[in-house]
Formats: sequence, C-alpha cells, structure tokens
Amino acid sequence: MIAAQESMTAKLCSFARAYHSLLGKNKIFDDYLAYDIIGKEEYDKIGELLKGQAEAARHFPVYGFESLQAFDDTNRYFSPVALSRIAFAELALERFARRHSACQYIICGAGLDTFAFRNSDEAVQIFELDHPDTQAYKLQRIHELRWEIPPNVHYSAIDFEEDDLVRTLLHDGFRRSIPTFFSLLGVSYYLSKRAFRELVSSVSALSIPSSQFVLDFPDEDTFEDTASAMGRLAALTKQLGEPMGKGFSLQEMRDILSAEGFVIRTHESPEDIQRHFFAGRTDHQQAAKHIHLLLAEKQGH
Repeated sequence: MIAAQESMTAKLCSFARAYHSLLGKNKIFDDYLAYDIIGKEEYDKIGELLKGQAEAARHFPVYGFESLQAFDDTNRYFSPVALSRIAFAELALERFARRHSACQYIICGAGLDTFAFRNSDEAVQIFELDHPDTQAYKLQRIHELRWEIPPNVHYSAIDFEEDDLVRTLLHDGFRRSIPTFFSLLGVSYYLSKRAFRELVSSVSALSIPSSQFVLDFPDEDTFEDTASAMGRLAALTKQLGEPMGKGFSLQEMRDILSAEGFVIRTHESPEDIQRHFFAGRTDHQQAAKHIHLLLAEKQGH
C-alpha cells in the first residue's frame, strides 16, 4: 500500500518544476504555477532538504539551497526526470486533443500537477486521481490560493494498491465512449508488479480504440546503480519513508501492455530523452540513466 506520506514525493516533483520555472534557462518545461501550488513555506523546506543532501554527499557546508552547489545538484539529480516526463506527456496530450473534438485526460498520481489551471481547452475533461491524503493537501492549497476549479476538472481519491480504478472513475463522471488519454508519471516506481499489471488492466477496460497511455518507468538496473541520479533519488525517497520498488525490463513492459491490448507507439530510451530534451545544455541537466518513457495506444478489437 502506498503510504499517506506520499505527498512528499509530489512536493519534490513540484519543487523541481518550480525551481526550473523560476531559475532555469532554456526551459525544458515551464510550469509557471508550480511555485504557487507548492507555496513558499514548502518550497523552502524542500530546498533545505536538498541542501542537506548536497552537504552529505560532499562532506562540506552548502550555504543556502539557492547556492551554486545546491543548484547544480538539483539540476543534476532531481529535475531531469520530473521535467522530461511532464514535457513528453503534455506534448503527446496536445497532439491527442487536436485529433478529437472532445476527450478525457486521466492523471494517475496527479500530485501537485497544475495542468487543470494551465489548460485553455474546455473540450478536455480532466480527472485527477491520487492518494486521499495527497489529494486533500492539494485541494487545501487550491482553496488557500483562491483558485477557481474549472467545471471540466474532477478529483478522485484512490489508493492504487487497494481501490478499483474503473469503479472510482465511473462514479466520478468518466464516460467510456469518449477517447481518453491516460497519464501515469512517477507511479510505476512505487507499485508492486502485481498492482501495476492490475492498473494497466483497468486502464484497458476504460479505453476505447485510439485511446492513449503515457508512462515513465525505471528499468531493471535502476536501483543497482546507486551513484546515478535515480540512485540518489531512491535513497532520498527511502529516507522519507517512500521506498521505490523494482524496475521493469522493456520487454516486460511491452508484454504487460500488449496483453491488455496496447501497442507501444513511442519508446524514449535515456539516449532518446537526452537527444530530445537535454542536448547542448550547459547547466548539468541530462537524461537520467535507466529511466524510459512510453506512449502506448489501445488497439481495436
């Protein structure tokens, strides 16, 4: 079962997007609402946490998380995964929405995602799914900011290890007859393989042909490479009480998706992600080793 403390992972991702939006040059993805949704207090807390990580790794003080050393660490270890996967997902969603007069966007493990408030296409029905505690925290932040929730946005609380995705979405207004784009970013890291297979099966049950599914996943060598960016991130999330699970091979992922009627349309390896999102950068940002991106499409019967 995913712990209630999962909101810390959501905050880490939001911090990475906010940090890049505020301070990054040549932006990979500009989440200009990320700082607002996380808020100054939590932003500063995460910054101090990452400062502590930088000090522990180098055995000397880092003076303020905004200092160059902590800035480099954030760019090197914590931002690339969060930035590249959201850029990949929203570019694919944009193409998907252009092909359909009306569609649904299901964000599994939404965390502090701000798409609902950046989106200007009212034809997209947005469903945010997340752990009840994480979602309650987000809704509290929205209330504190006095943001008006658009009428095409729906919030569904769910524990992916325990609750039924199909029943949850149908209860909250999901329509099976409409083309749907599913996003599963930063979730496969924490699910057991059984729970992940069941989740893909549920996505398939809700998908009509041409619906699409975007996700990121750690490969089978991810957590053996403790010196890599993901090794550092896994150590941090474990310290925070949110241990990551085991990775997947590409063939294993292909088999899981194929068994549920999906064909992979795009596979971005770490080398592809480097070429498409990080080539020529001078800020130490580069694609994380072992992390892959997939765009899959539901086939007809």
